[in-house]
Amino acid sequence: MADVIPARMTHDYDGDLVVFLIGMRINKPWRPDLWLPAFNAMPKMLAELSRDPDSGLLGYRMTFGAGGPLLVQYWNSHEKLYHYASDRSAAHRPAWAAFNRRARKAPGAVGIWHETYVVERAESIYSGMPVSGLAAATSCVPVARRGETAVERLGVRQAA
Repeated sequence: MADVIPARMTHDYDGDLVVFLIGMRINKPWRPDLWLPAFNAMPKMLAELSRDPDSGLLGYRMTFGAGGPLLVQYWNSHEKLYHYASDRSAAHRPAWAAFNRRARKAPGAVGIWHETYVVERAESIYSGMPVSGLAAATSCVPVARRGETAVERLGVRQAA
């Protein structure tokens, strides 16, 4: 189990930031032949990206929601994210093609979705937590280093 940091912490990162959410909805759990290959493909892609320090992937975390898995990825560039998605020599393209072949055989059995956010500014706080989220993907520092309030950490002025 990861060490809990009792202090108030935040992330420290000044570069471009892209948050990419990708999820799978398992609509027919009794058809693992349709959804399990897509589920099993993601760890291979994450390992491939993690081995390449120039891939643009800063970090990620996997969670499970009501319909299935959700992966939160942090990238340093939307160009690198889209380059990986379209790279014919990388693991993503064959996995995507295979998913589409299976999906045509049983429409609606499994769904895939993603959302991409190019982030202008980001604010975070972690208290009584192990290093996680954006702080795990970038760097974790005491809150005082970036500002005591969320407004200070976000770097915006409050209206008078």
